[in-house]
Amino acid sequence: MNIYFSGIGGVGIGPLAEIAFDAGYSVQGSDAQESRITRNLQQKGISVFIGQDGSALQAAHDTEAIDWFVYTSALPANHPELVLAKQLGIKTAKRDELLAHIISEKNLKLIAVAGTHGKTTTTGMMVWTMKQLGIPISYSVGSTLTFGPSGAFDPASNYFIYECDEFDRNFLHFSPTLSIITSIDYDHADTYPTQDDYLQAFGQFCNQSTMTVMWQADNHFGVTAKNGWVLRDDEVADIRLAGAHNRKNATLVMKAIEYLGVAPNEKAAEILAGFPGTDRRFEKLGDNLYTDYGHHPAEIAATLQLAHELSDHVVLVYQPHQNVRQHEIRNDYKDSFVLAEKVFWLPTYLSREDPTLAILTPEQLIEGISNKNIIQPAEMNDELWHAIANARSEGKLVLCMGAGSIDAWIREKLSV
Repeated sequence: MNIYFSGIGGVGIGPLAEIAFDAGYSVQGSDAQESRITRNLQQKGISVFIGQDGSALQAAHDTEAIDWFVYTSALPANHPELVLAKQLGIKTAKRDELLAHIISEKNLKLIAVAGTHGKTTTTGMMVWTMKQLGIPISYSVGSTLTFGPSGAFDPASNYFIYECDEFDRNFLHFSPTLSIITSIDYDHADTYPTQDDYLQAFGQFCNQSTMTVMWQADNHFGVTAKNGWVLRDDEVADIRLAGAHNRKNATLVMKAIEYLGVAPNEKAAEILAGFPGTDRRFEKLGDNLYTDYGHHPAEIAATLQLAHELSDHVVLVYQPHQNVRQHEIRNDYKDSFVLAEKVFWLPTYLSREDPTLAILTPEQLIEGISNKNIIQPAEMNDELWHAIANARSEGKLVLCMGAGSIDAWIREKLSV
């Protein structure tokens, strides 16, 4: 099978292209610009074309007929390559449809990690544990791992571990052998207009799974003992990890390992205690400086709780993500920052916006927060960098959170 990936440098598409290549398929693709991911793919022998006007796709198709054109949800309907692929009669599919095909064709047992928060870390924990047990696995995680690539295919594997995203109803393409549900907290109003729509999708996903491991608090749709292990809050395992949410996620992984029957609980707990983490999930960048991808009120509160276990003085630099999302969650911020000593609030990072919505200012978003007196609007400039440096020199833990440009800015400042 000959596959062309549009947007091959993306964090979702790039690892999938690598998985398909390692699984024996013919792979090539394009992206608008060169990146670390495109260079890594080229080093593996994958042809990557820079530029997406359609000429690369046409030339590749003329050389050897393309069977699948795979693209991301972010690709607009009028994208030149997508338009051309349809004109050429090439099968077009989003990444999850192809992955489901590979899993089925290779006869792999799917272990899917789904949920509103904690998917990446929990998937990383599952991959880490299986690797430490010496069990061959294939996998895909939505972030860079500190202990391996973010996607891999092992011909000797019987299992495929996958961070299964609910956005755009992607996770409904799969029928997992085992599903881990980390949390359920209404999100993605652009895909799910109501909370009921969101819950029904998770219910359908669980019905498509042979077994589900989840917390009782998230069991809104009646998963029963017949096809699930539903854990109470007092069943959190005694695992030596910082952060209550990390201990809860590790407990789910431990239960998944128990269900698979590949290691006793004590061994799994020991391995999980040594989990090195994933990039941008409370990732340490330097002394007293951490970065985190979180951008939802529940994620903020959970990560501040983790940080507070390490320091009584936590300074947060927060960049909200998407104006359309801020309109949805602005009232949920109320008590999310109670464990912070100081918060620097940046303007919202804009992406995939509704042009009819007024852009909410930091002042508007801060207004409803219970401890708003500690929050200061800020910009990513030298003044903020000096404030971060001063806090670190005073021994305070500085946490930079957001899914937009904040992480790249911090890393650039550190490299100067």
